[in-house]
Order: sequence, then structure tokens, then C-alpha cells
Amino acid sequence: MIEDDSNSCSILLIDDEPFAQQIIEHGLKTCVKHVLRYESSPARAADLARELNVTVVLVDLRMPDLDGFEVTRRLRANPDTEHIPVIMLSSEDDPEVKAQAFAAGANDYMVKWPDPRELVARVQYHSDACVARRERDAAFASLRVSQQQLAASESALHQAQKMEAIGQLTGGVAHDFNNVLQIIGGNLQLLKLVGGLNEAGRARVEMALAGVERGAKLSSHLLAFARRQPLQAVVLNPGHLLRDMDDMMRRVLGPNARIVTDIDPSLWSTVADPNQLNNVLLNLAINARDAMGGNGTLLIRASNAGGDAPGPGAMLPPGVSPGEYVVIEVADTGKGMPPDVLQRAFEPFFTTKPVGQGTGLGLSMAYGFVKQSGGEIVLSSEVGRGTSVRIFLPRSETEAAQPEAHVDVPLFGGLETILVVEDEEDVRSSTCAILSALGYQVLEACDAAGAIALVESGRQIDLVFTDVIMPGPVSSLQLGEAVREHLPNAQILYTSGYAEGVLAHEGKVSASVHLLQKPYHPDALSARIRHLLRPGRNAGAAANAQCAANSAGATAA
Repeated sequence: MIEDDSNSCSILLIDDEPFAQQIIEHGLKTCVKHVLRYESSPARAADLARELNVTVVLVDLRMPDLDGFEVTRRLRANPDTEHIPVIMLSSEDDPEVKAQAFAAGANDYMVKWPDPRELVARVQYHSDACVARRERDAAFASLRVSQQQLAASESALHQAQKMEAIGQLTGGVAHDFNNVLQIIGGNLQLLKLVGGLNEAGRARVEMALAGVERGAKLSSHLLAFARRQPLQAVVLNPGHLLRDMDDMMRRVLGPNARIVTDIDPSLWSTVADPNQLNNVLLNLAINARDAMGGNGTLLIRASNAGGDAPGPGAMLPPGVSPGEYVVIEVADTGKGMPPDVLQRAFEPFFTTKPVGQGTGLGLSMAYGFVKQSGGEIVLSSEVGRGTSVRIFLPRSETEAAQPEAHVDVPLFGGLETILVVEDEEDVRSSTCAILSALGYQVLEACDAAGAIALVESGRQIDLVFTDVIMPGPVSSLQLGEAVREHLPNAQILYTSGYAEGVLAHEGKVSASVHLLQKPYHPDALSARIRHLLRPGRNAGAAANAQCAANSAGATAA
């Protein structure tokens, strides 16, 4: 068993006569726990007291180089030794000398050679006082650290609660906003389809549709910040995406800015929504351009971090959970941010740009996307030295597939029968009119219960186009189950402006679930419908339907 030496006396004796060590050691023989160190040079007293962490110093008064008064003064002048008890030893039993000793800072005064019982009692008393003081100081230091940590935790909790409250508010607003945009956009597109507009009228419609598109992007950014944007996540290699964005980045920054790209050739894969990641990086580039005033250098770096990743940048910063990550850094040489701006940089609508030059949603959208993707985002900035944004996305063990080439699909319809399920009458009316104009046979229902009645009636239905969030006792998931049971060859296409917790599991939509986000363009609606109704697809509909059922069931659970 190892004895606890925390309360032992650690004694330093300063005396120019070596025999003094033997006398003091003999006197302390009844002091069970003690360690005595002897030093003949008084000049080394302060250094030894600090190095040996002594709890009592015994110092002789009369020595040839430095006397006991000066040794005591030096101990008191050193912050590391100022509180160590000093007992002065002297053959002079003179009150004036004793007064000088106490004035110099001594804690006690003993006439040579003291009785062993008195020596042990005084040494033990002063040593215990020194140990108690050190324990008290350590407790206060620990308390200060704990208070600082508590204050930091409370600040972080307050910030997280504030961001969550803002997120809930923006998510709800975005849902209603998307329905309004769908009504406006759908009717404007219907005007274009039915024709009869003169050039001036067509120009006005196009202008209004451009406004709808801007509103849709704003709503998308709000949902991304609120982490309620359903993500179509796939395994991807960010290096491919960054290379594909190179030309766009150069156009965004302008001819006077310099772009430096550093992509690790052994970059890992990650799981993310490529379109949303593209938007995040583009917004970061725009912020960098504005911060640099069109000049300066933009660094885009992609590397691996955590785990066994090599290189100096592989260490994870504080606040990032242990693991393996793909890191994308966008750093500029702009004007940077002061601490008060840096603290609020992720808040939606917070911007230091002049009115009309920024929405304040770029960084908040990036924050929401990264958090929803299971990653971390680290922002660092210094006034006059630029800003760095690092995105940490969890590594995927699956290798990324080569991206498919995008093919534009023209607007066209068909002769199939489509059931439109939408509780918003104006949205349902415009959507049904657009599908009818494209040649489809259109059935409509205002809720899931009415849709199930049509499904169970035996009517021929090739595709069900249904909103996700609807009032009433029957949910869109239950409608999907009824379609799979009664119409196994029919396809299901969901639409929503806010599908949190229904189709999305942890913010991500399964690949077997087909979702068209509001507000949708007729071109996108037409392309998705033709994709789902293409010849040969129904041969595998049952298997796909079962996958969708399993995914929906897991999400609902």
C-alpha cells in the first residue's frame, strides 16, 4: 500500500555549518512524515524552495554571504515562494533581533538549539498551514475554472436554444411561404401554357416568375438553416464537385481575384446532398468576394481529418467530435470580422452589408445544411486578416459513384390518369389545370381520406401526386400504403414545402421515396411524372413500393 505523502513535512534547511543538518535531523526524528533537505549556500534558497516544493524553510540568521534576513526577503519577493513559512534559527535571544526577523517576513523565531518536541511542534504547525493554504488555493483555482466552464456552457446552451427557436419559426414560415409561391407560380405558368398573351403580357409573366424563383431560393435557405430541408443525400467525392465548380467560382469572384485550389488526391468520400453542398460553397464564395472587394486570394482546400489522416491539417479543432471527416475549407484574404460580428455570423438575416446587398442567409444556410448532414462547421476570422470557413463532413466508407450527366427534359405530358391530393384549394386547382393542359386525365381530392376512397373505388390511376402535410385523421403515409395495396402498379410522387419528420429520417429522404419540393416548376413536375411513368418501370414497381413502405414505416416509428 502506498502511503499518502500529501501531509508530510518537506523541510529545507539553509545553514553554512554542515553539522546543523545532523542536529536538526536528530530533533525531527519523532516527526513521522518529513523530508529534510540541506543547503549551505543561502543564494540558492529561493530556487531550491520552488524546485523541491517545500512546506517549511529553516534558515540560519548569521551566515557570511547572505544573512537570514536577506534570505527571507528574497523568499517573500518571489511569487512562487512568498507563502512558504520561514522559521529563523539564531543563537541570539534578543527581542530586537526577533522583531527584525518578523519584519523581514519570518513566520517564527527559534533560539538554537531548540528542544526536539518544540521543534517538531512548530515545524508541523507551519507545514500543515502551508499545505492547507495550497489546498485552498487549488480549490479556488478549480472553482474559477468550473465557473468559466459553466459560463461557457450556459452561453453555448443559450445560443443553441436561440438558434433552435429561430429555426422552428423560420421552418413554419417557409412552409406557408412555399404554398403561397406555388399558387402564384402555378397560375402564372398556366397563363403561359394556355397562351393568348401578347409580348408585353408575356414579359410581365416572366418577370413575376423570376420573383417567384427568388422567393423559392429564399425559402430554401430558411429551411436549410432550420435543418428542415429534406436532403437527397448520396455518396460523393467533394473533390469532383469542387473541380466542376471551378469555372463558376472564377465568374463569381471576377477577373481581379485569385483562386487557389488544393484538393487532396486521396480525398475520402462523404454522404451529402450535392445540390445543397454546391449552394453552400457558392454562397461562401460570394461572401468572400464581397469581403475582399473583388480583389485578394480565395483558397479552396479539401482534405481528410481525424482518424489516421496524415498531414498537419488532420488534427480536429476543439468542438468537433472525434471521428474521420472530409474537410472543405473556403478562406479569403478580406477584411475579416470583429469578435461581436463573428459571434452572430450564423444567425439568419444578420448581415453587415448595406441594405439591398445581402439577405444574411448565406452562412445560416451553410450552418443548417452542415448540421443536418451530421457534420460541423468552424468559422474563424480576424480583422484585417480574412475569414476561414471549414466544413467537416463525416467520412463514408463507400466509394463515390461517377456523377451522371444531366439531360434537360422538355415539357410534355401524356394520356395517363393522375390523382392530385392537396388540401390547399388554390394549389390543387392550378396543379390540376397544368396537368390537364399537358393531356393527362386528372382526378382530385382535398385530403388523404378522399384520395383513399378513389383508390379503393377501382378507378384506373397511374400516378398519385400528393402533398405530405395535410389535415385530417388520415396521413399521406397511410395513403401511400393504400395505393401500394390496391394499385401495386401505380407510382407515388410526394410534394411538400416542409416535410419534417414525415418522409425525412434524420433530415434525409430515402432514395426509394420520390419527393418534389414546393414551389415546383411545370418543367420539373412534367419531367418527374414522365420519369416515373416511363415504359418498363412498372415491372419493378412492386419491389420499389416495398422499399418505400419499409422506409416510411421506419420513419413513422
